[in-house]
Order: sequence, then structure tokens, then C-alpha cells
Amino acid sequence: MITNLNEEEVRGLLTEERVGRLGCIVSGEPYVVPVNYLYDGESILIHSLPGQKIIALRLNSNACLQVDRIESDFAWKSVIAFGTYEEINNAAERSRALDQLFKRFPQLTPVETLIAEDASAPAPIVFRIKVNRVTGISQSFW
Repeated sequence: MITNLNEEEVRGLLTEERVGRLGCIVSGEPYVVPVNYLYDGESILIHSLPGQKIIALRLNSNACLQVDRIESDFAWKSVIAFGTYEEINNAAERSRALDQLFKRFPQLTPVETLIAEDASAPAPIVFRIKVNRVTGISQSFW
């Protein structure tokens, strides 16, 4: 049976999970990429090297993050958080956001790996998706 998740369940799943799919618009078409993220209760924090998704989000700040927890074909939860892209440029705020992300993801991600291997690599973009709406459903066999 498929049921709607309440807002507390949706926000709980966003808080607990670590990988989601970021959705944005590139040249008028949907563009979805996997990202590591941190949900702080209001915003989704992400960092990335410059590229297609950053260009797209700068042109159209509407974005979403879709997150799943799949136990089996018949037992899963899925949520979508809708919001607005905002780059974090203030040095102190950027440092806090990166500290939070690095605490959650202490292993090197592709962003840090590239920077560690190539001193001329561009600085990562730190951004948030300021969440303004969430939805969620679950499937259970029983």
C-alpha cells in the first residue's frame, strides 16, 4: 500500500540519509545528479566543483532534492524537498557549512580528491537549497 508521509517523517528521512538526487533545469530540460548532502532542518547543504549543475542553478534557482530509503521492492520511502538555490559566499558562513559537511563526510569526496591532487583546481562552490516545501510517500507490503 502506498501512503503519504507526514512532514515529520519526511524531514526525518532528509536528516538521516546522506545521498540524494539534485534536480535542476539545464537548457529547458530536467537534469538530475547524485549528491552528498546535509539537511540542517531548513536547508540542504551541498558543495561542488564548478560545472553544469552550478551553471544551471545560477540561471534558474528552482531546485529539488529527491531522497529514498529502499528496503525492498515492496518496502521503501521517497521524499522530495523543493526549494531555492543560494550560494554561500560569506567567509564565516561558508566555513561553518564546510565544517558541517566534512564532519558528516570525513572521507574525501570527488571534490576534495581533485583539490588534493591538483593545486590549480577551482575552489568548490558551497551552496544551499533553501527548502520551502516537502513531500513524501512510502510503500509497504503489509
